[in-house]
Amino acid sequence: MYIWKVLYVILPLVGASPTKNPNANKDVAFFYKGHDLSSLKLLEDTGSIFKDTARTNQTRPAEAILGDGGMNTVRLRIWVKPSNGVYGLQYNLDLAKRFQKQGYKIYLDFHFSDNWADPQKQYPPASWPTTLAPLASTLRTYVKDTLVSFQKAGIPLDIVSLGNEVRTGMLWPLGKVTAGTPSSFANFATLYKAARAGVDDATQVGLPKPQVMIHIDNGWDLKLQQNWFSGLTANGVPTSAWDVFGFSFYPFYGTSATFANLKTSLNALAEQYRKPIQVVETDYPAICNGQWNPIPQSSEPSVPYNIDGQLVWVQKVIDIVQAVPYGLGQGVHYWEPAWLNNTSLGSACNDAILFNPDYSNPAQTIGYSRKSVNMFKGK
Repeated sequence: MYIWKVLYVILPLVGASPTKNPNANKDVAFFYKGHDLSSLKLLEDTGSIFKDTARTNQTRPAEAILGDGGMNTVRLRIWVKPSNGVYGLQYNLDLAKRFQKQGYKIYLDFHFSDNWADPQKQYPPASWPTTLAPLASTLRTYVKDTLVSFQKAGIPLDIVSLGNEVRTGMLWPLGKVTAGTPSSFANFATLYKAARAGVDDATQVGLPKPQVMIHIDNGWDLKLQQNWFSGLTANGVPTSAWDVFGFSFYPFYGTSATFANLKTSLNALAEQYRKPIQVVETDYPAICNGQWNPIPQSSEPSVPYNIDGQLVWVQKVIDIVQAVPYGLGQGVHYWEPAWLNNTSLGSACNDAILFNPDYSNPAQTIGYSRKSVNMFKGK
């Protein structure tokens, strides 16, 4: 997901002690119900707090409120050497340890960059080599060392995504690809196999093997997905190199991102590959009134841009994933529901998060939970 604007607010921190995840240890036919909380530590460090409107505005950790709403998994993005440490290794170890102690499963999303990586930009870390063989070797070592660091910290990882929305490849320019042009996948295939070998290297020194995910955007576009994965496998990456498909599905970036097209795409990929499938990024606006930008057309115009619409959108996505053939629909994740100082979440809408932000006191931003925090409850 790429960001159009981020408004940082520096405020004092008031917190409450975390509570045990009520959804932990429910592994029978486990369905991942996740939220990306990558920015939560940044928010807390700069003063944001969260209020649970279902508990008479009691101050509680965001993950406790979302856990009551059915969350059982936390997704975290990791950058290689971010300039300020945010989203870096130690930042993620601190957050992951906290969530793991509460019983949440941890899904680590490698960006393989010092900054954002998505289909519009996949820039390699500044300190990494710029020729293919040394770059692949560095990537392999980085994956292994990162996983070992989590193991040493006592944090088992349930899912690792080797790259974020890698439709256009990763580690540009060497790893750039074009779907529908199989020859463009040669370098990317080398790099992906190196990252995958890093996972194997980590398991050979005693780590439990996490599920390895491959993550592409536009999960509703079956032709894209078929061309992309055909290009990957045609360049020597076996289907055994990943355990689970991860797809993004947003209403903002194309009116063809319909529920019907998502269902067609996921079902066809399940039939072809017989591998688990998750929608790992989605969100929907609570407010979209054109105050800042022209109102974008939703791919599902019958779903209103409001809090009820958030619930309708996500519950429909869950229904589609849970209905994937052979029980292969494995999870749904909402992108950054608590990001109080970036409520647009990369869209042209005002607010797609699950907390109502209150900026009235310059000394403290407060996020009041909306009823949409309960989107995973009972699912």
